[in-house]
Amino acid sequence: MSLFGTNGVRGTANEELTAEMALDLGRVIATLKPGKIAVACDTRISSQMLKSAVVAGIMSAGSDAVDLGIAPTPALQFYCKRNRIPGVVVTASHNPREYNGIKFVQENGAEFFREMDEESERIYLSKKFRVAKWNEIGKLLSDECVEGYVNAIVEGVSLDRKYRVVVDCGNGASCFTSPEILRRLDCEVYSINSHPDGRFPVRNPEPVEKELGLLKKAVVDFKADFGVAHDGDADRAVFVDEKGNFVPEDAMLALMAKYYVEKNKGGIVVTPVSSSRCVEDVVREAGGEIVYTAVGSPVVAKVMLEKKAVFGGEGNGGLIFPEHLLARDGGMSIAKVLQLIEETGKKLSELVAEIPRYYTIKGKVECRNREKLLSALKKEFPEANHIDGARIDFEDGWLLIRPSGTEPIARIYAEGKTRQRAEELYNEGLRILKRILE
Repeated sequence: MSLFGTNGVRGTANEELTAEMALDLGRVIATLKPGKIAVACDTRISSQMLKSAVVAGIMSAGSDAVDLGIAPTPALQFYCKRNRIPGVVVTASHNPREYNGIKFVQENGAEFFREMDEESERIYLSKKFRVAKWNEIGKLLSDECVEGYVNAIVEGVSLDRKYRVVVDCGNGASCFTSPEILRRLDCEVYSINSHPDGRFPVRNPEPVEKELGLLKKAVVDFKADFGVAHDGDADRAVFVDEKGNFVPEDAMLALMAKYYVEKNKGGIVVTPVSSSRCVEDVVREAGGEIVYTAVGSPVVAKVMLEKKAVFGGEGNGGLIFPEHLLARDGGMSIAKVLQLIEETGKKLSELVAEIPRYYTIKGKVECRNREKLLSALKKEFPEANHIDGARIDFEDGWLLIRPSGTEPIARIYAEGKTRQRAEELYNEGLRILKRILE
């Protein structure tokens, strides 16, 4: 398995992802991108240690490191775009507590594309870093990126009434941004898990439905217009409607895609092969075009740039608003949902009800040999779409089996027009996957 997965380097902190590795990765980006480099991190226990190592590596290669402290990934990315400098963020995003990661960011705010990761990996493995002389070592600078990021989001939204919103920051980096975004939009804000805590004491960093019981209850109890929850670095946002019902991530992706295509009177929407068919349905109905990619937000962002897409995103709460930033943005997602409710005059549950209903089942199985699985899938399903693993389409649903790019697991996605069909496809996929892995 390559060092860089679908979203940077990930691993168990201080075991797989060590301070020595972080030091060398700092040297890598400074070798590739001489000059100032911005650095930020999430709230994980290991993040400050790894950030310090990255900063040391950058300075040892003769570049200046701009320490932005703890900040959401999109806040660092917006800072990079505004200042036209590259960046590094120390985060494992949605991964479990014990993980951490290191992700490189381009001067336009987008994550490194695949070919850039491959070049980074070549430098990392060769150890051919720039080494500064004693009097040319880089400087350590400090700045903040939260204020500019929050301002950029709120200045584009105008609301005529006061909304009541519950936000679950998950003890991650959104503690410093999402409640403030809502306050500045004159919302009545109820926040939970809104103090930074790298132990993530209440729930896992990934905001899946089973983890959001407290948010659902709070939305109903406080009679809120909706609730929102983030992952550890706040590049993703998932929603709960005013009735306390979880909004499926694919339904939110479809809802926002429909909004953008209608607003632009057409246009291209980019999404991975793992996204629900409901996205394609609403985009085509609104007069737009759908383009599928491999899984991973950097791939989606690259194709969006190439195709001049009006919108893009993944079915995991990661929405990309290209006029703002060519990257997933949980903070902007909140503002856009408020804007959508404001412009339509409809409740979130009413908007979601307009999206075609499919039944989706997702699961995962331990898998430590990515290449073996990919090879076996090509033999097992020669007619499938192999842009990322194997996607097999049927008249009434589809099945996708693919190795994760961030964890040693294989993921299974099954979707059908009925729950029974989705379960049939999922069980068949699970049976085939287990046979391959055994």
